[in-house]
Amino acid sequence: MQKLRFSMSSLTALTICTLLGFVVPLQDALGQAQRVIVIKKKTAKKTAPAAKEEKAQERPAFSAEDEGIAVVPGIADARIWGDSAADFVRLLPQVSGPWLAISGGGSDGAYGGGVLAGWTQSGTRPEFAVVTGASIGALIAPFAFLGSRYDDEIRKNFTSMTAADIFEDRATRDSLFDYWPLKRQVEQRVTAKLLAEIAAEHARGRRLFVATTNLDAGRRVIWNMGAIAARGDEKSLSLFRDVLLASCSIPGFFSPVAIEVEANGKRFQEMHGDGTLTTPFFVVPETMLAATSRAPLSQLYVIVNSKLGPEFKMSDRNIPGVLGRSIAVALSAALRSEMALLHVGAQRHGIGLHIAHVDPAFDHPSRGPFDGKYMEALYEVGVAAGKKGTAFEDALAGTPSRGSTAQ
Repeated sequence: MQKLRFSMSSLTALTICTLLGFVVPLQDALGQAQRVIVIKKKTAKKTAPAAKEEKAQERPAFSAEDEGIAVVPGIADARIWGDSAADFVRLLPQVSGPWLAISGGGSDGAYGGGVLAGWTQSGTRPEFAVVTGASIGALIAPFAFLGSRYDDEIRKNFTSMTAADIFEDRATRDSLFDYWPLKRQVEQRVTAKLLAEIAAEHARGRRLFVATTNLDAGRRVIWNMGAIAARGDEKSLSLFRDVLLASCSIPGFFSPVAIEVEANGKRFQEMHGDGTLTTPFFVVPETMLAATSRAPLSQLYVIVNSKLGPEFKMSDRNIPGVLGRSIAVALSAALRSEMALLHVGAQRHGIGLHIAHVDPAFDHPSRGPFDGKYMEALYEVGVAAGKKGTAFEDALAGTPSRGSTAQ
């Protein structure tokens, strides 16, 4: 278990893996990495809203001690450190049922959206006690949490959006690209009505978690989105949106999101970035899988928005070619390490583990980041697998789970 954890936690793998976790589909990492590097003047034609320019501001200084005890003002249990089992116990659901974890994967998130829709059509999709998301999975998670009535909203996100709806090809003071179009999309889709519905489900005892990476502390943070929604005011709506945006914010590519907290009588801003920096998907703190005490779940479904196995691809011997291929290999290897860790934990605790991932045979061409035709094709593949009951494989038995709703 520890060896697997060290493999997953290596600095090089984590740093490289995050670069393509949201912007670039895994299935064509080499070509996409080349496009990312030379994307200037070739992507979005939209322009930022007036008065978009920001002046650089120094953040008030704070210490590691401050950071360790910092809380979100006015929202109890808004978030915890994602490596703390003791803290996570406080957030556990008050109802029984299967859990769903949705991974990062950029435009390959279309697959996960399709699986959910097809699962609904099969008539076997359960209500989840817990839904978690990281990166693109964080954007899907609130709608998956609320159930099948939001399937069409997920579909529109992956069949009508383009790169121009995600980012603009201009640098900011702390990123290569400006993600103001994505921020606008989040604001339009995450409404007060949506939060009220999430708060109602949270009151029933269900839980919605989103992972970000606290760049100051260098640690994973798990946000209790239902508790945030339950506050029910403009501040909670703003924070909810900021957390989703932060979970997708690839450091260097997109700006980190500043989130205000307080500790020791002072307020300061933390910087939060892509959740896949510290976890490709989140289930529980790793120590809970290694512990001898009983795990807090019995059935787990994981939607992996990528292929799992290595793929052969001749690389161009130049900087974009080598970098792109290296990123793809590291991302794939790190994800498999995390899956292996989860597999061992599931065996130890008797957890029914069901994994859905992109079929290795899927080879639809992609013309660039967030290519509409590519996402539509992948979405339909997910729908077909979900509808037929073949999307999820029983990871412990090696057979399709047929959309089992076992509790």
